Amino acid sequence: MKLNLEKVKLTKPFSEYQEKIHRITDLIATKKGPGGDYLGWDRWPETYDKEEFQRIIDAASWIRQNVDVLVVVGIGGSYLGARAVIEALKGLYAQDSLEIIFLGQTFSPTYTQQVLNYLSNKRFAINVISKSGTTTETSIAFRLVKNLLEKQVGKTHAKQAIFATTDKEKGALRDLVNKEGYTSFVLPDDIGGRYSVLTAVGLLPIAAAGIDIAALMQGAKDAMNALTNFDVESNIAIQYAIVRHQLYQEKAVEMFVTYEPHMAMISEWLKQLFAESEGKESKGLLPGSVSFSTDLHSVGQFIQEGSPVLFETTLFVKKPLLDLNVPLETDDADGLNYLAGRPLSFVNEKAFLGTLQAHTGEGGVPVVQLEIDELNAYELGYLLYFFMKSVAYSGYLLGINPFNQPGVEVYKRNMFKLLGKKGY
Repeated sequence: MKLNLEKVKLTKPFSEYQEKIHRITDLIATKKGPGGDYLGWDRWPETYDKEEFQRIIDAASWIRQNVDVLVVVGIGGSYLGARAVIEALKGLYAQDSLEIIFLGQTFSPTYTQQVLNYLSNKRFAINVISKSGTTTETSIAFRLVKNLLEKQVGKTHAKQAIFATTDKEKGALRDLVNKEGYTSFVLPDDIGGRYSVLTAVGLLPIAAAGIDIAALMQGAKDAMNALTNFDVESNIAIQYAIVRHQLYQEKAVEMFVTYEPHMAMISEWLKQLFAESEGKESKGLLPGSVSFSTDLHSVGQFIQEGSPVLFETTLFVKKPLLDLNVPLETDDADGLNYLAGRPLSFVNEKAFLGTLQAHTGEGGVPVVQLEIDELNAYELGYLLYFFMKSVAYSGYLLGINPFNQPGVEVYKRNMFKLLGKKGY
């Protein structure tokens, strides 16, 4: 992975941040900064539980051999990371022996009922993910899908097909696991949901999808080792954080840009990571996302000529998962024969380069470029860790706690009161 900052004009050199970055690095290493008790992800690629890791692989193998569908029940960090990795590495229409469906991330009655209808004649397993076991969206969905599974195969057989990822010792879901005997995995106390993709939260669904989670973890570990130093001239996670901090002085929005539809959920994961980490105390960039070239025919107009409120962070993969050539037509009615025999990846790359020139040139939009040769499990593990490390630096540069999310609780309190929940 390469960080390219050629299309960004720095207001101050990296060297002027060295002393401050040194202090932040020490806060992260010693866990003495705000939210330091949620820094377990920082060394996780090295310290993760190897025994549980093997149990995850074994459970994923059982799922692939015994069911047609895995229903992942969770919201926020309990599903975004896994879905992002699976879609990025498998594509949107992968022909696979196991289908993965996500439930419990919405109150939508239509979506929920349609998923249940779809599962009514399928062999399926459930992976329910919740730290407390009382997250309302997740709990309702789990109750519904568990009842369906028990109705289809009986309670005894259903227990074999329910996998829970939750707190090690406490909470409603842990109590249910202890009572029913479900296979369970741990969401560590010192890792928040949006940083949990490399724990069992993400690894079980990812492994069930047939993705090499050992390669994913190796990529994250190599990123951890490469990004541990506090040298502003060599650490790309620090450089990205500094660039974002400088652009924040004049911009309000960071627009994440991808050029593959199957990478759209990577942008969704990034939106949660940055919005929940930085959006507090009336501070922070608003994270948005677009998928080009699709959105060049809609939002592209605003980016090119609208209010100068944003900068772009572009993720471009040079080698796609699949490729095909533009065919030759005898009559050339559409005028495309000048591209005949060219791979579609060639066209996509030229669209990227043309857009880059238009937005940074005539449009005057700063663009941070992240260039990836090939998107595989190793490279994606590296990328995920890179962003988590960057947001830690970025949050501390803003002077906020990047590991809490107090604002998320406000809507819950209001909703519980309106629903008539006891105590509200």
